[in-house]
Amino acid sequence: MSSSLHSSNPTVGKAFWATLKRDLKIAIRHRGELANPLIFFLLVITMVPLGVSPSPKTLAMLAPGMLWVVALLATLLSLDALFRSDFDDGTLEQLLLSPQSSYINVMAKVFVHWLTTGVPLTLVAPLLGVMMSLPEAGYIPLLLSLLLGTGSLSLIGAIGAALTVSLRKGGLLLSLIVMPLYVPVLIFGASGVRAAIEGFAYNTQLAVLGSFLALAIIAAPLAIAGALKMSVNN
Repeated sequence: MSSSLHSSNPTVGKAFWATLKRDLKIAIRHRGELANPLIFFLLVITMVPLGVSPSPKTLAMLAPGMLWVVALLATLLSLDALFRSDFDDGTLEQLLLSPQSSYINVMAKVFVHWLTTGVPLTLVAPLLGVMMSLPEAGYIPLLLSLLLGTGSLSLIGAIGAALTVSLRKGGLLLSLIVMPLYVPVLIFGASGVRAAIEGFAYNTQLAVLGSFLALAIIAAPLAIAGALKMSVNN
């Protein structure tokens, strides 16, 4: 029995890394699509002082919520293409029919989405925080909350992407499905940054975001795999 376990573990690992490497290569080839969320993030935050007020006091008050909302929308912008190309060329069907666990394959694809979307948005957010006059106390909470929160956003958003992958114009439906599920992540993410700025502890908000992420890692891939099978079979 122990020998069978040892022989299966490398197979699972190889399946994960094979999907991960493949999707990373595809993402690198489509650099324009990779840049879209970052460009959107930058443009919207740049426009806020012009459209609202250049006052540092006003911007500092808006910064936690605005940075989180725009990061959320930038993540949403990239979701429609998550499974689209694989669905169009038939790769998705082969992936679901493979003997390897759909959970592992789905986790690899969502992980690549987070690496190419969530991580860059998280790293850019402090620079845009300077433009929004974000107080110094808010930078570390902003980084930590986005690091945890964008993982949840990718996993939750992938459920909507899986449900709408067979629809040619499923972007609006995807937004309607995903946005209500994003609300708790947005609330705790933005409130953690605001609490730190106001001098309060933000550990509770980070713990809740971590709990959301843990729950999403366990449950979301199962829901995504089921939604993909339903979409492919329709």
